[in-house]
Amino acid sequence: MSDDEREEKELDLTSPDVVTKYKSAAEIVNKALQLVISECKPKAKVVDICEKGDSFIREQTGNMYKNVKKKIERGVAFPTCISVNNTVCHFSPLASDETVLEEGDILKIDMGCHIDGFIAVVAHTHVLQEGPVTGRAADVIAAANTAAEVALRLVRPGKNNKDVTEAINKVAAAYDCKIVEGVLSHQLKQFVIDGNKVIISASNPDTKVDEFEFEENEVYAVDIVTSTGEGKPKLLDEKQTTVYKRAVDKNYHLKMKASRFIFSEINQKFPILPFSARALEEKRARLGLVECVNHELLQPYPVLHEKPGDYVAHIKFTVLLMPNGSDRITSHSLQELQPTKTIDDPEIKAWLALGTKTKKKGGGKKKKGKKGTESAEAEPMDATTNGAESQE
Repeated sequence: MSDDEREEKELDLTSPDVVTKYKSAAEIVNKALQLVISECKPKAKVVDICEKGDSFIREQTGNMYKNVKKKIERGVAFPTCISVNNTVCHFSPLASDETVLEEGDILKIDMGCHIDGFIAVVAHTHVLQEGPVTGRAADVIAAANTAAEVALRLVRPGKNNKDVTEAINKVAAAYDCKIVEGVLSHQLKQFVIDGNKVIISASNPDTKVDEFEFEENEVYAVDIVTSTGEGKPKLLDEKQTTVYKRAVDKNYHLKMKASRFIFSEINQKFPILPFSARALEEKRARLGLVECVNHELLQPYPVLHEKPGDYVAHIKFTVLLMPNGSDRITSHSLQELQPTKTIDDPEIKAWLALGTKTKKKGGGKKKKGKKGTESAEAEPMDATTNGAESQE
């Protein structure tokens, strides 16, 4: 479909079919996350677990819309990444990588699924241990979770993106943590994982984003990363980068045969959404990707790190701004947390007490379907109540 045609008939949440596709993608990615968490055990290889997550999404989406006349694209919208401890994001290693998990590791799991280009993404933080999470590890996860709960209540029609940035930073500070710089929450559209409307995580002079108001029928991937360190992550080794996305507006005649081979494979298999180099032929990929990135044909998703010893947590969810309120469609319940801090700030408490639904017709059910956010509506959440976002 050409861009012009897509512009003409841009589909949004006013179409029940679109809502169904978002929710089906969300159901699959939530189950894939559950599977990945169950596979995270000491001495398990990270690459094997990432592969299981992606395979599950491919399998489940492959079973849907099989018998329709017009072929519907579906599958992985963001490759499974498992970033450990002070690694912040995008770690999805190649088949030859030997990295294994250890008892006590803090894992950030990040993944996405799409059906017909309608994308559901999720990220979750899990500590590889039995029993409650305590100390600063609990603080950093509680900070991300509480910031996500506040963001859910502020990403709504009439509010603007600046309000969300200020609020999540205030929440992180209450736990003596920082919101990690450089993380953007994007509007999602059909086949677009990084829409132009963005919420910046931490305001800094280098990164300016346009201020805007959220509108009904929009979809957002709300992305929160917190750290006990400075929140200014660094790229330590470009060779760790394996997640890329085709920059559709860029063209260049590649010189190397390996680059042309790999670029043609990318155009066939992954023309629009992010992918892992693991899905390409490894030998040629290593050679060819460098030239593709140098000429901006691919946008890399670098593996970033805070300092060793810093704790990092990541929570990302997809939210549909429906006419009757915000519908968070991706999440996973947290382990029991025993943070060292509690929320006393009245403004944060007031945000947490906001409902997520707008037009309640008297006596409606409290919990609908797979959503559990309503349970947190009236009570201020003190970060140990994680049930607020549990998903069956």
